[in-house]
Amino acid sequence: MPIPDQPIRLHQHPLSGHSHRVTLFLNLLGLPYEAIEVDLLRGDQKTPAFLALNPFAQVPVIEDGTTVLPDSNAILVYLAKRYDAEGWLPDAPEAAARVQRWLSVAAGQLVSGPAIARVSNVFGRQADLDQCAVVANRLFPLMENELADRQWLADTRPTLADVAMYSYTAHAPEGGISLEPYPQIRAWLERIESLPGFIPMPRTPVGLQAAESR
Repeated sequence: MPIPDQPIRLHQHPLSGHSHRVTLFLNLLGLPYEAIEVDLLRGDQKTPAFLALNPFAQVPVIEDGTTVLPDSNAILVYLAKRYDAEGWLPDAPEAAARVQRWLSVAAGQLVSGPAIARVSNVFGRQADLDQCAVVANRLFPLMENELADRQWLADTRPTLADVAMYSYTAHAPEGGISLEPYPQIRAWLERIESLPGFIPMPRTPVGLQAAESR
């Protein structure tokens, strides 16, 4: 596996699930990186310096030499293509498509259900929690069914699908969405947490205020 000439600079917030999926993958790959905290409460993401990195004013962003890349899922794909030789993003068309399917879910239903519920409960932002629960209660049974006869979401080994789906699924209870009805999901979370290099996202107290992350 190639190693970057200098540590990758990761602009992130430690309580952002989008940031955590990149932090997690960097650690799973064993890549050197420098974490640079963006104070979302203070509005660091709206400063000219940060907007030059990401005009959408969202974390995470990486700087890898001259490459500047925002968006957590795009970063996962980049890191896998640039540094991974172990199959986190499979070459086989069908397996690659299965991974992409879950990246779409991570950017769609996972955000609009569990992630938004967590933001509302933990950070005090307004959200339709009933609608979040409806989305989550559709998504998690589908995941439970997918994991009934396989250990990983998209392939016979862990892939970017598992990395992208982990953070907001693991922290769904912070949004009032229980994982107790889903033993297969809970076993899958434990398998991810047992991977060499796994790093958790901090559990967060209720009542904070937050800003956008992506």
